[in-house]
Amino acid sequence: MTNPDLQKWATWREIHAQPEIWASWAQSLDVAGLREWVAAQNVTEVWFCGAGTSAYIGEIICAGLEGHDGPRLRAVATTDLVSRPKAYLNGKRPLVVSFGRSGNSTESIGALDALDALAPQAPRLNITCNKDGALATRMSKGAQKVVLLPDACHDEGFAMTSSFSTMLLTALAVFDHKTDPVKAMTELSATLNASLDAAKSAIPDVPARAVFVGAGAMTYAAREAALKVMELSAGRIPALWDSTLGFRHGPKSFVDDNTLITVFLSSDADTARYDNDLAAELRAQFPAAKVITVGAGGDIALPMHAGDTWGAVLSVVVSQLAGVIWCAALGLNVDDPFIGQGTLSRVVAGVQLYPVKA
Repeated sequence: MTNPDLQKWATWREIHAQPEIWASWAQSLDVAGLREWVAAQNVTEVWFCGAGTSAYIGEIICAGLEGHDGPRLRAVATTDLVSRPKAYLNGKRPLVVSFGRSGNSTESIGALDALDALAPQAPRLNITCNKDGALATRMSKGAQKVVLLPDACHDEGFAMTSSFSTMLLTALAVFDHKTDPVKAMTELSATLNASLDAAKSAIPDVPARAVFVGAGAMTYAAREAALKVMELSAGRIPALWDSTLGFRHGPKSFVDDNTLITVFLSSDADTARYDNDLAAELRAQFPAAKVITVGAGGDIALPMHAGDTWGAVLSVVVSQLAGVIWCAALGLNVDDPFIGQGTLSRVVAGVQLYPVKA
């Protein structure tokens, strides 16, 4: 179910721009130089920091690269860091990787303040889409590197789409040493280009509620997918996320006959057995509900040649498409579903920051 009028929305166009952005960025990103800079910092921990969607990038990376060789990887949301900076930063010298579409959210600035006060020598790698934001322009006392994404990634719409996917792929290019980033991004671009029409046609009518589940990195892709649906529906479609095995432990109580359940299939055959078992169970227990599998061999077929951590962007794109289609069907402004409400804004503001004492 697609509407030709969707093309008028910037968010819809930004979703469709992702394959070209990824393919082009793969050729211009200085992966070797960034990896060399990271190695020179000689740290024992790398923290991936951001708020909301930008925080979920770190969760996907840490889950997907679990057990990798090198420094310990941690996902530390700025929403946690800013409220309790001393709990995290006292005596620490991590490499802090900050993600931010605008680079100007209150928590992004608060995290920089906390670092200046408590860990001024901690090296910083800022990955951002806005050349004028604090993440791009504010200087650190310690080592600092800024990766400025292409202008096309600075989404105009409320929902983060190409900004999310390209920041995630950029960080993976730097920290996943076992994968050829140029090959991975090029393959992801080609897969999405080939799959967009089929994915759009497989999206059902507006559900009363939605669930997204997956394993490993796909757990946190599910988290981002649920957020996209809630954001783009202005909360009219409650959305839940969980891990494939965790979903049975209580969260399954959320499901009723009007629920759409999306299972993100792992590209690992052993893990995918659990995903498919859950999908079959839900179909049997809730025959009136709608269950869709996404991934290699799924109802929405998306081969993930570079594995789940890289392929997470493909699964999330399905939720981006669904969110826009349902938003328009609900009669909302796709580029600002909360227009006139004053409750949520594209760049989070209104948070009072308090001084951090060294």
